[in-house]
Amino acid sequence: MLHHVVNTLGWPDLRPLQREAIEPVRRGDDCLLLAPTAGGKTEAAFFPLLSQMADDEWSGLTVLYVTPLRALLNNLHPRLTGYASWVGRTVGLWHGDTTAGERHRLLADPPDVLLTTPESLEAMLVSTNVDHRVLFAHLRVVVVDELHAFAGDDRGWHLLSVLERLQHLAGRRLQRIGLTATVGNPDQLLSWMQGSVPATRLTVVAPEASGPSVPEITVDYVGSIDNAATVVAALHGGEKRLVFSDSRSQAEDMARALRERGVTTFVSHSSLSADERRRSEQAFAEARDCVVVATSTLELGIDVGDLDRVIQLEAPRTVASFLQRLGRTGRRTGSTRNCLILATREDSLLRAAALTRLWGTGFVEPVVPPPHPRHIAAQQFLALALQEGQFGSRTWREWWGDLDVMNDGQEILDHLTANGFLDEDSGMLFIGTEAERHFGRRNFMDLLAVFTADPEMRVLLGRRELGGVSPLSVTARLPAGEPRLLVLAGRTWLVTSIDWRRRTINVVEHAGAGRSRWSGSAPDLGYELVQSVRQVLLGEEPPVELSRRAIYALNRVRAERATDVDASGTVIQRGSDLDLWWTFAGTKANNSLASALDANGAEARSNAESVTLRHGDALLLRDLATSLINGSVHPSVDQAVLDGLKFSAALPVDLAVRTLAERGTDSGRALDTIRSSLTIR
Repeated sequence: MLHHVVNTLGWPDLRPLQREAIEPVRRGDDCLLLAPTAGGKTEAAFFPLLSQMADDEWSGLTVLYVTPLRALLNNLHPRLTGYASWVGRTVGLWHGDTTAGERHRLLADPPDVLLTTPESLEAMLVSTNVDHRVLFAHLRVVVVDELHAFAGDDRGWHLLSVLERLQHLAGRRLQRIGLTATVGNPDQLLSWMQGSVPATRLTVVAPEASGPSVPEITVDYVGSIDNAATVVAALHGGEKRLVFSDSRSQAEDMARALRERGVTTFVSHSSLSADERRRSEQAFAEARDCVVVATSTLELGIDVGDLDRVIQLEAPRTVASFLQRLGRTGRRTGSTRNCLILATREDSLLRAAALTRLWGTGFVEPVVPPPHPRHIAAQQFLALALQEGQFGSRTWREWWGDLDVMNDGQEILDHLTANGFLDEDSGMLFIGTEAERHFGRRNFMDLLAVFTADPEMRVLLGRRELGGVSPLSVTARLPAGEPRLLVLAGRTWLVTSIDWRRRTINVVEHAGAGRSRWSGSAPDLGYELVQSVRQVLLGEEPPVELSRRAIYALNRVRAERATDVDASGTVIQRGSDLDLWWTFAGTKANNSLASALDANGAEARSNAESVTLRHGDALLLRDLATSLINGSVHPSVDQAVLDGLKFSAALPVDLAVRTLAERGTDSGRALDTIRSSLTIR
């Protein structure tokens, strides 16, 4: 294999990660390969597996390579196909865009390596057109790319559950290799990934970086998207710049503003059609003096060519995300990692300062899977019934062992059986009428994915699909005679007609500024980041360059919010009717505190930084600790939130409510906050 690396790729040698991964991967260890973006993680896993495949004469489909994004699979396919050809092996690709003809060819002649997603694996298992026992009979290894992106939400639990079923079909324990960027808890992440059957050996491969250059990081305060576009257009002409935004609306507004200033600009986000995204990403990869504005779709390992600059609108919500984006630069010999953060609001400037301060301490968030995935257990029972036709009411644990997903499995299974989601005959369970009613549309397509996509209207330019927008984009009242304009793919479009039955919007290109909307909720902010906000308000400075505008604005914010913070602990700010308790404890801890106050007779609301309570209710704070320690209070969950938990219809209502409540709170941090000293002003 080293011969091919040197002579075919022209590399002088393997990277440290790639050398250190050879022995544990070939030995069969469950491995976590950890390196920054573009650190060679794919080759570190793939080269040893190809060598093992050749030496041990593996036959059939033996390796699954799983990623969270179709675009990443498309990006990897030609590269891995080339590597596999060195040893006479083949690589296949199967995801939602794979045609029926391509799938038929893959089933007729399975590749040695299959690139796919968890949702496509689920689709293969439940499909009547796939003989899953034959297809997966020789499976030996699963490589999970961007593992941190899975583990932080329910897709990770879904992936682990599907892997347990594949393991049962293959009749052998599958070696698991995770690839991830920097995380705060690699050992725990690897332990989680191994599933219900412990591996003989677990190995984290994370070589020390050799003398990394200090990145160039600047925080600037610009006050508006138009000003941000002016800065980006004026700086670094002739270079390739990647602008990140955590909002699709903001990304579109930024792209339009850059185009108005004559900058060659492309756009990438999840609501653009696959063709539009591919067109943008390919054009950007081949261009030089240009900008691509993207959401997190380009945060993961998709190759968009050799970047010069990364620019961040506002601030990411985690240090891990910041590191991913920062790692997009500095790949050329002699170049330096860099990031310019442009804040358009004072609160985002404060958060940018807090995030970079936290980064400067060396902190990276641990990746913590969401607790109590009971709804995934319900989905898995129904999926198994589709896969097998029927399964035993007493033997179901053979498929998942002691996987944490099934901690409440028997209670959930009893509910599914008692309520018609599963029917029973002679101890065998199979799909019931309620499962058909709730999930049977389009051959149970709703059961294949554990995430819920917001409903969107398709935007069409003739026959060409541009992408989708929320129906809210075309329902707002307009002044008489004013045209309805949308912005999508960085351009403005005039709405010519709307077909509500087909959920389509027909458009033509138009001048001016349009506006599109997408649904979504504000993300939770973690304890460490919000505590860092407190430290910045108290006067600490981040170890990065602050522009003169940023310094002036940050000092103004500190002066305005001086009464919100106290170096000794938390602050209650007295008002005439309402008091503000400045806890800086993060979204989930403050949810816990507000719920405990409610349970003790108060009426409280919370956000990441504070809890609002009625004047005088601070006297109840001494009663909160008992409530939290006993676990006797949870935030209320309304029907709309309950409906947002996918598969909640297949759970007992009390279990669904408890699941959401437990996921939205942090009693431990709440208790720490109660025990800290308190200043009343």
